[in-house]
Amino acid sequence: MSLEIKNIGPLPDFAAEITGVDLRQDLDDETFGAIERAVFENGVVVLPNQDIDDDQQIAFSERFGALEYSLRFHRHGDPIRPEISQLSNVGDDGLILKADSETMTYHRGNQLWHTDSSFKAVPAKCSILSGREVPPVAGGTEFADVRAAYDDWPGSETLGISKADLEGLVCEHSIIYSRSTIVGDIFTDEQKNAVPAVRQVLVREHSATGRKVLYVGSHCSYVIGWPTEKGRALIKELNDWVVQDKYVFRHTWRQHDLVIWDNRIVLHRGQTWAEEEHRRVMHRTTVAGDGPTTAQVAA
Repeated sequence: MSLEIKNIGPLPDFAAEITGVDLRQDLDDETFGAIERAVFENGVVVLPNQDIDDDQQIAFSERFGALEYSLRFHRHGDPIRPEISQLSNVGDDGLILKADSETMTYHRGNQLWHTDSSFKAVPAKCSILSGREVPPVAGGTEFADVRAAYDDWPGSETLGISKADLEGLVCEHSIIYSRSTIVGDIFTDEQKNAVPAVRQVLVREHSATGRKVLYVGSHCSYVIGWPTEKGRALIKELNDWVVQDKYVFRHTWRQHDLVIWDNRIVLHRGQTWAEEEHRRVMHRTTVAGDGPTTAQVAA
């Protein structure tokens, strides 16, 4: 196979498109290695025209590492396969779900800027999203480069915090917290117990490139050891800084696009669409991380 890699993002090393590959075929190590390097170096990679099924998606995803299993919170139907998270507005009967359905209410959280599985003690490495059915307009996905944002952050005059002050800070991350900010308390006690809050470093170093990032997003709740309001003021300032237009790549989906992103160096969010008019069926696999970013302390 002859790969072609071209930049499609707002920065020269952020967001690339790869053509000349067919994921329905077995990839040799050289070809896969080129794709993996492109993901780590560009943060987001788009592979168009990948009409794959779930087994093929899982097989390709497993080349990056072990896969997480879907939480299956507030989802309809039985699992397709436990490695697949189905992000869809289509019910088991094939009809479009109501906007106020349990499933769609849960999916509202995907409209917040976040990094997948930062609410787990071992956060995710990569996510691979397959566009099986896409709406004719809207419903895109936005990505923010937290490497460039870290490089440029000048410190906070309002809070009196320098970039150097961020080193060593640890934050609590929780999906219960992030969902509460947009749809309220939608979790059962059993579900809350299944995903207790975890700790993550605020400044993270990418293991493959050595670049530092601001590890924030909507799951990031407060700074350990700080007054809650001060910590949340810092997190809001950092989140607002990261998602400036100059750091953001906006992907408009075409059917059978496959998009891979490195959760360690980007935030992302889904954009809205006419969800009661147009079908949107996306299948995601998530590659587990290599280890925790910091020690966890029992509550």
